[in-house]
Amino acid sequence: MPYRPTDRTRARAAGVRARILEAAHDLLAEGGYMAATVQAVAGRAGVATGTVYRHFPGKEDLLGEVFRRASQREVDAVAAAAGDRQRSAGERIAAAVETFVRRALAEPVRAYALLAEPVDPAVEIERLIFRRAYAGLFAGALADGVARGELEPMDVDLVAAALVGALGEALVGPLAARDRGDDALVAHLQSFCLSAIRSPHVRHPQPA
Repeated sequence: MPYRPTDRTRARAAGVRARILEAAHDLLAEGGYMAATVQAVAGRAGVATGTVYRHFPGKEDLLGEVFRRASQREVDAVAAAAGDRQRSAGERIAAAVETFVRRALAEPVRAYALLAEPVDPAVEIERLIFRRAYAGLFAGALADGVARGELEPMDVDLVAAALVGALGEALVGPLAARDRGDDALVAHLQSFCLSAIRSPHVRHPQPA
């Protein structure tokens, strides 16, 4: 008779999988992808290495799932910050930048892993997907601003992609060095992004 998993065995397997993912996420936050070896993840999760491979065929599969989960949390936070369509485009962009930057600075190792640490090609594909997700949030705010006459007509997708790329690149150094205050860094990057979208004929709110 072929083996058929029961509700109990499925629940147990789901619990083990969740423990493995949580262990990998914690190691990522502590030491980046280099620290999240299969052996280290297994040890942190309290399972055998073979158990990790039963749930994830390879390290890239495990880290790809960890990356998706961690990145989605960040995208959701930025979406919440920029989602109020009653606010001006400038206010929404400033709020998105502040959320993006402060969350990165709060956990710099994890942020560097998500933004820039060299990774396997499969994980790099996930990184590009989430960069497009961030760009989509910025593009939505810009498009609303153009439609309401707050901003001059622009290629919102191109501008949004440029802003997201600039933010990620600008953060790489500070994430490693932490050589300036968080408030100053947030204000500088808000000013940069608002300057990039500012029309000479339209006033935008200044970052606090």
